[in-house]
Amino acid sequence: MKSVIKILKEQFQFFYLVRRLSIYELRSLTSGNYLGAAWEIINPTIQILIYWFVFGFGIRQREAIDGIPYFQWMFAGILVWFFINQSVMKASKSIYSKIRMLSKMSFPMSVIPNYVIFSQFYPHLLLLALGMILLQFMGFPISIYYLQLPLYIAAVLVFIFSLSLITSTLTTIARDVQMLLQSVMRMLLYLSPILWPPTLLPESWQIWVKLNPFYYIIEGYRYSLLGQGWYFIENPLYTLYFIAVMGLTLLIGSYLHVKFRSQFIDFL
Repeated sequence: MKSVIKILKEQFQFFYLVRRLSIYELRSLTSGNYLGAAWEIINPTIQILIYWFVFGFGIRQREAIDGIPYFQWMFAGILVWFFINQSVMKASKSIYSKIRMLSKMSFPMSVIPNYVIFSQFYPHLLLLALGMILLQFMGFPISIYYLQLPLYIAAVLVFIFSLSLITSTLTTIARDVQMLLQSVMRMLLYLSPILWPPTLLPESWQIWVKLNPFYYIIEGYRYSLLGQGWYFIENPLYTLYFIAVMGLTLLIGSYLHVKFRSQFIDFL
């Protein structure tokens, strides 16, 4: 528990630095492109259209899901997946790839994965805003259920940061973890309820899908953007499960990070 308190104190104390470094990181990623930050919107758009064509027209043949057209259903869930995927992958390799910054600036190592996550958070907010506007013209206007959206945004930030403390520590120790994580994230895209509804599975199998904490976040986004209801109230036990998993992940991640960060330089 001491490790968790230590890590959280560092994030609050150096949050101003997290914001500055995240903006710098975002600019450095897009500075060499003619279209610059526009690629943060163009790439997801291309992927969404491909998934819609393959799964919407090809596999599902434009079949609606719970009365919701497939494109809107898929779109509301995949918006957050782009953020999850990019943040998890980039934060996992952040420490070993950016640790030399500490020789020029003085700040705790736990700040590194956090600012990398925030550098992906800004494009997510822009994509989310554009998605909200698009949904207005597709029969899903802004509703009172949008009020729960900040809860899921906060939940995904905390969970990804907690997970990154584990993955960035393990990746610094063994680079193979990065390759394994890349395969796992690619697999989770198709195993999470993003491109297909879990109702296609036998009822006894659906519980296994829900063990994936990203399922909770994705469904929370869907309920908010499509006005389906108060997800965290209608699923109280699942909400408690997600909080427990998030807390355990933060506990393990904080312990590993604090235990090994003094040795990180030895693994480079």
